[in-house]
Amino acid sequence: MGRQSGKPRRIELVFHNFDGRIYISGMPGFPRSWIANLSAQPEFTFHLKGAVAADLPARARVITDPAERRAVLTRVAAAWRRTDIDRMVESSPLIEVQILDRAA
Repeated sequence: MGRQSGKPRRIELVFHNFDGRIYISGMPGFPRSWIANLSAQPEFTFHLKGAVAADLPARARVITDPAERRAVLTRVAAAWRRTDIDRMVESSPLIEVQILDRAA
């Protein structure tokens, strides 16, 4: 949901599954509307397509703790073959996707 417009938003992002936990990140260096929107309204629909297709109710948890950011982003950097981990920890958007119970 757009924090200013109030309109639903849908964007395509790559996610990472590390040890059964789902993360979404982005490249460092400039602000993103999607993380600002999820900070303001953390509930969203996690849409999967491809081999698995589903629309799952989810909540975004913005990760701000430097140690947790470094632990997750080190793995993201390895997946993306990046070496600028310090820059990523400093300025990459990072959320954990928490899938909600459909019955809730």
